Amino acid sequence: MWRSRFLRGAGCLLQGTGCIPCKPSHLPPWRYLSFYQPCLNPVLQRCFRAPTWYCFENHFRPAVALYFFRTLRKDAKSIIDFPAQHLTVTDIKQYLRSKDIHFHDGYSCLHAPSIFMQPGPEGSGKENYSLFIDKTTGQFLCKETLVEGSWEDLQDCIEVMLNESQTSISPDVLLGFPESMEEQEEREMEMKEVQRIWSSSMPFSDLLDEEVQLIKTMFQIGKLTNATLKKFGVRFFKPTKCLVFPWFSGRDSCLRGVKLLSAAMKADGRVVYTEATVPKISSYHNLFGLPLIGRKDSEVVLTGREVDSMAVNQATGLPSFALPRGVSCLPPILLPYLEQFKKVTLWLGGDMRSWEASKIFSRKLGLKRCSLIRPGDIQPCPSEALAQGRNLARIVKASIPAAHKSIVSFKQLREDVYGELVNVEQVAGIQWSRFPELNRILKGHRKGELTVFTGPTGSGKTTFISECALDLCMQGVNTLWGSFEINNVRLAKIMLTQFAKQRLEENLDQYDVWADKFEDLPLYFMTFHGQQNIKTVLDTMQHAVYLYDISHVIIDNLQFMMGQENLSVDKFAVQDHIIGAFRKFATNSCCHVTLIIHPRKEEDDKELQTASIFGTAKASQEADNVLILQEKKLVTCPGRRSLQVSKNRFDGDVGIFPLEFNKTSLTFSAPVKGKQKLRKVKVDKNISTEEIEETELKEKREKALKPAKAKTVKGSAALKYTTDGEGNNQ
Repeated sequence: MWRSRFLRGAGCLLQGTGCIPCKPSHLPPWRYLSFYQPCLNPVLQRCFRAPTWYCFENHFRPAVALYFFRTLRKDAKSIIDFPAQHLTVTDIKQYLRSKDIHFHDGYSCLHAPSIFMQPGPEGSGKENYSLFIDKTTGQFLCKETLVEGSWEDLQDCIEVMLNESQTSISPDVLLGFPESMEEQEEREMEMKEVQRIWSSSMPFSDLLDEEVQLIKTMFQIGKLTNATLKKFGVRFFKPTKCLVFPWFSGRDSCLRGVKLLSAAMKADGRVVYTEATVPKISSYHNLFGLPLIGRKDSEVVLTGREVDSMAVNQATGLPSFALPRGVSCLPPILLPYLEQFKKVTLWLGGDMRSWEASKIFSRKLGLKRCSLIRPGDIQPCPSEALAQGRNLARIVKASIPAAHKSIVSFKQLREDVYGELVNVEQVAGIQWSRFPELNRILKGHRKGELTVFTGPTGSGKTTFISECALDLCMQGVNTLWGSFEINNVRLAKIMLTQFAKQRLEENLDQYDVWADKFEDLPLYFMTFHGQQNIKTVLDTMQHAVYLYDISHVIIDNLQFMMGQENLSVDKFAVQDHIIGAFRKFATNSCCHVTLIIHPRKEEDDKELQTASIFGTAKASQEADNVLILQEKKLVTCPGRRSLQVSKNRFDGDVGIFPLEFNKTSLTFSAPVKGKQKLRKVKVDKNISTEEIEETELKEKREKALKPAKAKTVKGSAALKYTTDGEGNNQ
């Protein structure tokens, strides 16, 4: 806490100096406006004052100091930095008891009387427990005043209140985040856009009956009544033919944002729905249906879409919410609004991804109060169930408890097994769009698995795995990067180039366009670089899984984490311990972990094998998948790299396929074109050039008549074959 106060005090001193550095030459004028704006965390007004004896200019160069504080932006949520001391719920409880603050234990939060409100009359026995403190992170929210902040902010407020012998403290004691001119303009434009869309959209009661019927058919909500749509405040925006779902928040139910749902017909006849939010999705924290909740409601149904929420409420009469980001994430900032419910039923959709998300979200909400609805033919998503005339109340009543015992029988597993047999493609995981050959062998990317990836030094392991992770991230997989070998700026530059598929150095005018799109991806980075302790890394990963529902973690690489371990212990034993820890984390957190490990030094003319992975055999034993990036160092022609899948625990398929590196876009996903094979030929001086050409042509014809060899082999035994420099089988 004192370290945080020191940094914040330094920020106040920085603001008080009024010094403005010279304009950096590398920043354009419009970016310089926000360059000298120190963006700090909320800070108490009374905690720090600049000492009269302190001369800032004599101790720091302003340009350097300001650039440092430029990194502490409020919206820099893509950087994961774990606190120096891991906060536990025991620490929070001990502190509250030491300050004589009453509280009671909730499901995911501690409930305490709000220090930002005047307490009730003495002897009334009525205390407003409207202050919610997250048990995991310590973040707090006062539901009455909407004041929120970190655990350190709450500690600062309590200290000030007690030092002044007060029973409450003004919410205004916390300074807001200083915003740059660019951020202020962006926020104002977003609110104007929200008001414009909302005022221009029309309630369904103002539309003609023919229009209403056409809209309901287009969005497949024919069973939803106009009364339900009016109850939830849904409107229709004619210019873009979108449904408008409002975000009302606060005691005065002010409009804070909107979500637009559009429909488009594809060539194959499928209807594809697209969502857009204002403000952007990272700032959109709307529990759709929250204003309709009463204080005495004790049961709620959580859905993944707004139309599903309305379907549940209409058919069952139960309170229902729609999560703002669907099955992708349950932001912890929303947990205080779910504390009043004794039973929470999660009905997030009708596919396996929704089922997996339900099990993960139930851990945040508290397993004992959560029930899950298993997807299936007779239990589709709520809107489809309503359209099919099914009894939604019976489906909700038949939900299964999320908590399970340590020992089960096949009776409890029977439905899970049947679900995997019915949904084979969904169980296989998310498909790569840039690597179809990888889909053919691995079948997909699945949660809860450990992938070990290796390859020769300098072969492009980081570049390949960054594109592989980017492919999944673009499909909504929440990704956390732990790059210990190269810094985050360089890694982000590589991924942005792969995302744009072009060199942005040559197209700087397009940088902001691509950067805005890249910023919307659910991509986060750990701030570690170099050697790190395994416990610190695991704590950070667990922290990120809770905050952002991370489902894919990349560790690059294992060797960098072994530097700060006990040097008296055998290094192979340390490595085995680390691999076991990652294996346990992947299973318990239902998160896919990709672990990059350098191989042992091999001869340049030899291909790597599973046994080439550095260390003992534990890495390959614990891993669900083993990927090897093969490189022929003695070959300089294109196509000298290939990816080998040497282990696949999901269904046993293994194989190898060629890769072609595109230096312009830094991608490996470009299709490999068949070219003429290059090989060394011993030439006899007595043989003419015409005879050599005839011999080569004859060999080509003979090879064309031979049957092609299979690249994928069922089972654990792989058919070994090689590829030449241009992707031709040998």
